[in-house]
Amino acid sequence: MANLIVDIGNTAVKASWSEGMTIGKTYRYQGERVRKFILSLLEKEKPEVLVISSAYEIPSQDEKLYKEACGALILLDSAHTQLLKENDIPEYLSCDRAASIIASRHLFEGKPVTVVDFGTTIAVDFLDKDGKYESGTVSLGVRSRLKAINRYSRSLPLIEMPEEVPLTGDSFESSIAAGVISGIKFEIEGYLGLHPDNIVIFTGGDSNYFVKRIKKSIFAICNLVLLGLALIADEYVRKNK
Repeated sequence: MANLIVDIGNTAVKASWSEGMTIGKTYRYQGERVRKFILSLLEKEKPEVLVISSAYEIPSQDEKLYKEACGALILLDSAHTQLLKENDIPEYLSCDRAASIIASRHLFEGKPVTVVDFGTTIAVDFLDKDGKYESGTVSLGVRSRLKAINRYSRSLPLIEMPEEVPLTGDSFESSIAAGVISGIKFEIEGYLGLHPDNIVIFTGGDSNYFVKRIKKSIFAICNLVLLGLALIADEYVRKNK
């Protein structure tokens, strides 16, 4: 019997069926009808375990509907942080970051790890060789920075993420591209330099964009959060057999 794992982020929802660490096709949704999207997946098959990580607190009426449609429900949101405590993860961390940490510990057991998540925000997290969380940072993501420049100025345009980025620009567009993209590149390289011997994982929607721009050995794992949720589901199944 398969499990269903769902990551409700700031701008999109990602979901997948999983068995153990094997993740199937990923479904992506952007919109306001998140409950309807999740229930549509549950109509196809009743999962043994449904794990939902959410950037916002799941309403109690939604929780009730989800419980009725699965064998067991595990929620990770601001009101459900027990799993973070059990995994020795600070409760102030977002649930998607917690899932990434759980996956990183499993994939690189016994190794110090730096995880960089490129999404609406850019989160950098440091784990020591024992998997203990050390510290981290949060800043605006690429598109968030581009939108902020356009929104909070009267003359600067909103640009798309460019394929070619100069170190410095000679126009509005190229100057913005250089400032944002090169700025993030320097920022990440600086953080990686704090722990030069760490395994480095890039994840999130914009991770591949930066993998090729930073000269360091990097593991690009786009579905790191879903891997962490799959591990949580699998552990529950094994403990309750």
